[in-house]
Amino acid sequence: LGILLAFLALVLPDTQGKIISKCEMVKILRRNGFQGFEGTTVADWMCLVKYESGYNTKAYNNNGPSRDYGIFQINSKYWCNDGRTPGSVNACHISCSKLQDDHLEDDIRCAKKIAREAHGLSPWYGWKNHCRGRDLSSFVRGC
Repeated sequence: LGILLAFLALVLPDTQGKIISKCEMVKILRRNGFQGFEGTTVADWMCLVKYESGYNTKAYNNNGPSRDYGIFQINSKYWCNDGRTPGSVNACHISCSKLQDDHLEDDIRCAKKIAREAHGLSPWYGWKNHCRGRDLSSFVRGC
């Protein structure tokens, strides 16, 4: 049984990415200029990340013809190329798989491009449904 489990650990894909802690994510967002970006706050982005990906760098959601990838749940129809989405625009010029690693630089660039083009966070349903217009101070408190 031990050999079988070791083998499965080697051949099965890692479905759990890095779960970034609350205060670490706050630090990343602050360091990368999210406070005040397109009229948003770090608390807005923290709430978005919580409801979009649960702070999981490898998060994935199938939306039918397109999919959302990574900590910011960036969509394959418009922003990244997964090689499977018909008519993909790939406006961030990135492979969707790059949005599922633990290196957030490219995720950050693409998320900021989306927010810049939308003048805010309205493209993200997690933010619209759970964060917009609410007191989000708890998302940064203590950090």
